[in-house]
Parts: sequence; structure tokens; C-alpha cells
Amino acid sequence: MAAYEDLPPSMIKKLAEELKNLESLPEGISLGVNDCDFSVSEADNEVPAVTAFKNNVSRMKQLLSHDFRRPPPKGGTSDQESIGSERKRSSVSSGRRSRIHREFLSRFVDSQTLTARLEDWFELISEQSGQKMSAFDVPFELIELQKFDYALEGVSFQQLVRMPNAVYASTSDAAEATAHLAIEDFLHASVKGLWEAFWNQDDPMPFSVACLYNENLKFYQAEKAIGNGKLNGLCATGLLLNNPRHPHGKWDHILELALLRPHIRSVAAGSDRQLSLSVLGEALFYALRILLSRSLSTLNFCQSPNCAYVLLVDSQYGGVVKVEGDVDKLELDVCNVYDCSVDWIKKHCKVSVSPIDRIWNKLGNANWGDIGALQVLFATFHCIVQYAGMPKHSIEDLAADHGPRLQTRRVARQLGDSRVNGHGLFQFQQRSVSPEIVEVPDESIQIKYEEFIMKLEVGSVLWLEDSDQQKGYQINDVVHNNEMWYYIASPVKDPGKSLFLYVGSHPYQLEPAWEDMNLWFQVQRQTKILTVMRQKGLSSKYLPQLSASGRIVHPGRCQKPSSGGNCDHPWCGTPILVTHPVGETVADMVNAGGFGLDEAIRCCHDCLSALSSTSSADIRHGDIRPENILCVKSGVRHPYFVLVGWGHAILEDRDRPAMSLHFSSTYALQERKLCSASDAESLVYVLYFACGGALPDLDSVEGALQWRETSWSRRLIQLKLGEVSTVLKAFADYVDSLCGTPYPIDYDIWLRRLRRNIHDDGLGKEADTSG
Repeated sequence: MAAYEDLPPSMIKKLAEELKNLESLPEGISLGVNDCDFSVSEADNEVPAVTAFKNNVSRMKQLLSHDFRRPPPKGGTSDQESIGSERKRSSVSSGRRSRIHREFLSRFVDSQTLTARLEDWFELISEQSGQKMSAFDVPFELIELQKFDYALEGVSFQQLVRMPNAVYASTSDAAEATAHLAIEDFLHASVKGLWEAFWNQDDPMPFSVACLYNENLKFYQAEKAIGNGKLNGLCATGLLLNNPRHPHGKWDHILELALLRPHIRSVAAGSDRQLSLSVLGEALFYALRILLSRSLSTLNFCQSPNCAYVLLVDSQYGGVVKVEGDVDKLELDVCNVYDCSVDWIKKHCKVSVSPIDRIWNKLGNANWGDIGALQVLFATFHCIVQYAGMPKHSIEDLAADHGPRLQTRRVARQLGDSRVNGHGLFQFQQRSVSPEIVEVPDESIQIKYEEFIMKLEVGSVLWLEDSDQQKGYQINDVVHNNEMWYYIASPVKDPGKSLFLYVGSHPYQLEPAWEDMNLWFQVQRQTKILTVMRQKGLSSKYLPQLSASGRIVHPGRCQKPSSGGNCDHPWCGTPILVTHPVGETVADMVNAGGFGLDEAIRCCHDCLSALSSTSSADIRHGDIRPENILCVKSGVRHPYFVLVGWGHAILEDRDRPAMSLHFSSTYALQERKLCSASDAESLVYVLYFACGGALPDLDSVEGALQWRETSWSRRLIQLKLGEVSTVLKAFADYVDSLCGTPYPIDYDIWLRRLRRNIHDDGLGKEADTSG
């Protein structure tokens, strides 16, 4: 037997002429050349197979002249049978390509091989980029991210439960495991927040998150994979469509992949360095696998199926790689899959790379409002659009509400007109607070009250008349906190015990009292508040305890009238307050550099516990500041904080809180009243200051309100606390949402969260609080 190539040249020439005479065939019609048997017998003078082929050609000419638009006659025709046969052959050809496609995908499994063959391409585009910051375009323009940021103003993203720790990243298996768990949490929180905000808040989210295992390219929950000893084999984290029938995931169900790669931290935003080929090549490998899988899938990706997003993240930074291209233009040579892929990337693929920017802080808390996180969220948004279509609430609609939301917030905080003046700045006008009173000293008035001020020295003994008995206290130390003098003393009968002793102003000497009203609030008013607390049964180690109160027993004989009152001695009737425990103020701790992460979390917990106790009795503090929070260390196993300075506490509607430009709540500065969240807001300002936050120089209520508005709107307070602790940043977000509202603080849930972050035994995650 001989093949058709061995036919006489004259016969081949005739066949070629017949084929040239053919016009283009209609769609769905095939000559079936591949199916013809061109084998002939050498002994035959005639060539039956070739004759049959010529008849087939003649038949195709008849088909070309047939009017396919006319309906076929009943009963069918031989023409219809032929057409059906050709369509069947076309289906066979399509199935054959599909099989090749699957075979190609099954052999495309090694990212390092692809990366190695991209070296020339990468060097070429790097040279062509010249002085540009990056050889690739960015996937998102800044104006797009800004509009997206406005749209996300009202979106609430969950705080991460598990966080990557930058301090010990990639130095141990435990740290790497934590990072994989954190990326799962981050992707889940991202897609959940976006789905509920833009698509459907009521229906369950149709997505899941899992980690990719490189040996079999299947997906597993990170906890399960780590528990089964597969940590070293985890290579990516995927956002997938839910499919209970395929618990290990399907590649055509992938919306996006996140690669945990420590190398990217060297490519920070603002530098002139580019992604290394090893990282970029791996991203291209996974993107191409996703696109190939989608082209074989029966799923309907209704928007941009030829586009894939790959996230690059580490314990602090992140970026987006966007890959676009029509995989139908990929040559499917199963014997040379990597060269074909490289050729496709060079000729038919567009690669975009975002700047690498921070998405987590040093402790692993997600900075949702930062540009790095916005890029990742925007990529995730587009991935959802690819599958679910355009959202019910568009970015433009949600972003259009930015202006009204901002205006509503200004009105709620009574910051006045927000129209822009000629300098492009906002004019703030305080409407509900009267102008501040400026005291102009009158040199003609000379008040000499030094004689009324009691000056006690270390070692002196002071006697107190309390409930018809006298108690003696020896002064051990004299303390001044830039506002007033107070003393650390011990009872004469118990020298080993330390107490705080405050000496007030003489009740009938108004000049000293008005000169230093703080003294009156600290002694007389605080005595009243602590007495009320005792009467109402409020007991907490985070609250100061009233040890004794009464009037001083002055030297010499007291000649006060029998009907009451005081004698002529300047000390007669001077009130004294004695409290415990004794400790160091937060202000002193900050000055000494002794306020760190553990102190910040414990301080927040202990002060909230104190506020929770007093709120049950409708008592609010009204003067929370660093000088009014004590850290007690002596005589206890674990230090704890006590909220003191209750002289300005609010018992009735007519009571007014203290006015502190730096630490009073917004509502207190505006209305001279407290709302439910006022004390918590003041506590946030104290923590911000204690954790290194910069406090500006303020000289007016208007300036203080403007500083608060700017700090909250730019999230400066949350970002600063986020560098110290996730839970503190979350608490600041929570307080910001309640500022100026009548809603009460949920103390219990925050006390539980804070308690979980307190390391009494020095165990747990270590943190870098520098920077």
C-alpha cells in the first residue's frame, strides 16, 4: 500500500486544481479531508479513493449552490443528512481541541520553568521603561481609587481575628502559619464587606476562601492544611465560588489568588525598585492557569473573563498584578507548553502592576482606609463583578453620597458652614458654645492669699477630724502636677500603708477658692462623689476608695462658736480628703517612657471597667485625662490602672464637665454636657497621646473642634492606635461611630476583647511598638 503522497504528479495536480475551484464553504460545512482514506493499491491502474474524493468535491460544489435559507422539505433530504454529518465532524474537531486544551493545562504546572523562560522578555521591557518608576502600567488610576474610597465610607469591614506579625515574619513556621490564617481572614472580610455593601446585604455570600497546596494544586482550609503538616506546601490563598460538590475547589471557580511572598517588602511605594522576575513570573503563571481554566469552564463569567487578578502580600505590604489576554490565541502545543505560554505573554497579554504599599501595620492590623488596602479591595471588587455582574449599588451612587455624609457629620458636630473660602480651607464656626472668656488681669487688685494656703513638709503630721474622732497622717512626699499640690501620706497607726491626701481651700475664703477651683473640685466635690459611690454600693479596684474625709485639726485651741462655723484661725474648717490606692499617673509614665503596648491595652480595659461600674449608677466622669489615671504597681502581682479625679463627675443634668481642649469629648466642648460616649471618647484621646500621638497647640474651643474633626475624618487617631494594637484601633472606630449619638457604650463586649489581649504572665504575641 502507498500513501497519497506517492500518487503520480499528474494526479496530484488535478486534485489541486479541483480544490482551487472551491469557494469558501458555509459555516458548519466541512469537506472532511482529514477523514478521507488516501491509501491506494499499487497494482490498481485506477485510483478509487481519489475518484471518491473528486466526487466529494463535486458534491460540495452542489452544496455551495444550495439555498440554505429555504426551509427543508418534509421528510428531510440527502443534503440535510450531509450537513448533519459535517456538523458532527465539526463537533468532533471542537472536542479534539478541548482535549488538547485540558492536556495543555495538565502539563502547565511549574511556575519556575515559566519564570526562567521569561528572562529575556523581562530584561527587554525593563530596558524599554528607561527612567520610569515601573516597567508596567498601573491597573487602577488614582482617581478611580479616590472614588472607590468615597464609596467605601459607609462600608464596615470586620476586624481581623488572626493577624500576620511583621516583627517575626518568615522566621518561624508559627509566624508563617499565622500569616496564612491572616490572609484567609483578610480576604474573607474583604469580600464579605464588598458583597453586602454593593450586591446583597440579606442573602448569604456565595464565596469562600481556602489555601492552595502546590503538590496537587487543590485547595484546603488553612487550619486543616497546617494541622495535617502541609504548611510548607501552601503556596497561595484563593477566593473561590462556593461549591459543596468540590470541597477541594476547582480552578475555574477561582475569582482571585493571593500569594504570600516576603520578597515584596523591599519594593515599597515611592522607591524606584520593581518587582523581581521571580515574584512577577509566579503571578503570571497563576493568572494564566486561571484564564485557561475559565476558558474550559461551563460557568458564565459575564464580565471580562479574559482578565485575572493576583494579589502579592506579606505581613505589611501588598499589591495587585492584573493580567489580560485572550487565551484562544494561545497555541496549544502540548509538547511545548512553556514556550507557547511565553509567546502568548509576549504577543497577546497585557500586564499591569500596582505600586507596593502598606495594607497591614506592624502588628498585622488591616489599614482598610489606606491606599494599599484600597488597591486590593478594588481588585476584589472587580473579581466579584466578573462573576456576579454589576452591583445593585454602583460606586458612583455610593461615592455621590460622600458630600452629604460629610455635611451631615459637620452639622451633627455643629462645626458650622462647610463652604470653601478663598483660601480653599473650611471655615469652622461654633454655634452652640459661647465665646471663651478671656481674663484681663487688673493690677489694682492685689490678692494676698498665701497665708491661707497650707504648706506641709515631708515628715510633718496632719490631724484630721472625721466622725468625732481624730486620725493622724504623716507626710511622706509632696507632689505637684502643674495644677495643684497633693501629698502621699501614711496613717500614724499604720506607717506601712500609703495614701493620697488632698487639702482643700478654706470654705469661707473665696479668693483662694476662685483662684484655684481645681482644688475645690479635687477635694470638696470629689468627696461628695466618692461618698455617693459608697452609698450606692459601687465597688471596683479600678475606682478610688474613700479612706477618710473631714476637717483639719489646726494647731492651738479652736474657738469656733458652739452653734457651728469656724474660728478665726486660717486653717479652721479646711477640708481634707484621703483616698487609696497610690500610683503613678499616666502623664508621668509617658514622660518617663514607661507606657507601652501592654500598658495601653490594660489601661483601656481598666478605665472602661471603672466607667462600666459607674454608668450603672448614672455617674459619668467628665474629666478623663492622663493626670487622672493612676498605674498601681506596689503590693500587687500585676499592675493595674485606677480612674481618679472624680470631682467633675456628672450626677445631675445641671452638672458641667471639665473643659480640656485636648481631652474633652466633642460633645462636651460644644454643649458643655456629656453624651453616652463622651468618657470613652476622652479615653481614646488619652490613649492616642500615651501611645505617641502628636497633640497640637490649642488656644480655643474652635481650634480644638477643628483638630478633632480633622483627626477623625483622616483616621489619624485610628492609624496611630493601630500601630500599637488592633483592638485599640477597633475600639477607636467603635467610639467614632457613637460620637454625639444617644446610643450607650457596650462595655461588656469591649471588656472581653481587651481582656483577651492582656498578657498577665508575659506570654503571647510580642509586638514592636516603635515607630
